[in-house]
Amino acid sequence: MILEGKNVVVLGAGRSGRAAACLALSKGAEVRLFDANPKATFDGLDERISVFAGATEDIGSSTKSDLLVISPGIDTYGSFVKAFVANAGELIGETELAARYFGGKIVGITGTNGKTTTTELVERILNHSGTSCVACGNYGVPFSEVLMMENVPESVALELSSFQLETVSQLHVDAAIWLNFSADHMDRYSSLEDYFRAKLNIFLNQTEEDTAVVRAGEELGELAAQCLSFASEGREADYHLDGDVIMFRGERIFGLSNTRMRGLHNAENVMAAVAATHSLSVSYAQAEEALLGFAPPLHRCELIRTLDGVEYLNDSKATNLHALDSALRSQTRPVVLIAGGKEKGLVYDELLERLEEKVHSAIVYGEIGAALELLFSKVVPTACVNSLDEAVALSQQYAHAGDVVLLSPGTSSFDQFSGYEARGDHFRELVLALK
Repeated sequence: MILEGKNVVVLGAGRSGRAAACLALSKGAEVRLFDANPKATFDGLDERISVFAGATEDIGSSTKSDLLVISPGIDTYGSFVKAFVANAGELIGETELAARYFGGKIVGITGTNGKTTTTELVERILNHSGTSCVACGNYGVPFSEVLMMENVPESVALELSSFQLETVSQLHVDAAIWLNFSADHMDRYSSLEDYFRAKLNIFLNQTEEDTAVVRAGEELGELAAQCLSFASEGREADYHLDGDVIMFRGERIFGLSNTRMRGLHNAENVMAAVAATHSLSVSYAQAEEALLGFAPPLHRCELIRTLDGVEYLNDSKATNLHALDSALRSQTRPVVLIAGGKEKGLVYDELLERLEEKVHSAIVYGEIGAALELLFSKVVPTACVNSLDEAVALSQQYAHAGDVVLLSPGTSSFDQFSGYEARGDHFRELVLALK
């Protein structure tokens, strides 16, 4: 891709947009950076990049470009982007821009849940094996920043959200990981099929020389790459569990007992990362060594403390139904569930069987609290409160020795918090303050 002398417009002045603007500039383009926020700041940017805060659709419709690059947080199909597209030569996302200049190996990771843990695992395993790797994309640094590092790595662990995959066309991943799929982001997509199609773009340019690592039971249609399956339950998949031992087609690979990876969902993340890196010539022994001492990311079934025989788990990163179901499925203790948050248009009926199996009491709150109380109370005693503070206080009353209090909201946090991290941090503070 040649950008020398080309006119490039970048939408979004967040970290991804800034990285894209800087990368385009480094390739010889004339770059303009637009943000719809009138208070957007552009401190630290190269002065050769023209910047515009408070961009409108009228401005967009009168702006010409050879290449339009959008940040993943901006709705690809919204009227704001359409205004800029009208006079643009090509529309791509920041991830696609970086992919066109990266010459190393790419392990792409997508799925509704588990992406971040798996991305960290891939990065750790590859670096431990002697192949330099940086985690980037939807997690870590923007892909475009990687291209501007003093020492560009030999590979990347590229976490890919549906938003990023909407705008790819030439992205080629050597090993693609498909962790799972369930309803999410229905406030952005008009249908579940649209969300699914966006995710499928991770396989877009793979060939028979590449590898697709797919959770068993996922219906993806015919793929060009060599396919490897994994599953934490059953033994039909290529990679499967026997107790806490990971097996490959019936042969022992290694056990998880010496690691900090607990729960079936984490076992699947490990299997996916091991399968993908093994396809890039990393031995199972190297992968096992890399796992020693690895700690899962915060806010994903994170044990905060044990008080009066009750475990308190922070699963704030569970922002959709599949994540909530995975957290419940992994529990071996009776559960006091804390759930709720923003209304995202998700249908929770499919969780009732799992609630009946695992949960003895539920506490719901937030924008969706009343609706969850009406539904959950069909199978478990359910109380609706106004805030997370009230939920934690009530959970201590409901829980008995041997129980687990599980914050696994099943939706996003934006009705009361700035993000799942802020929600999880607040939960941690509340739990640590209990007496």
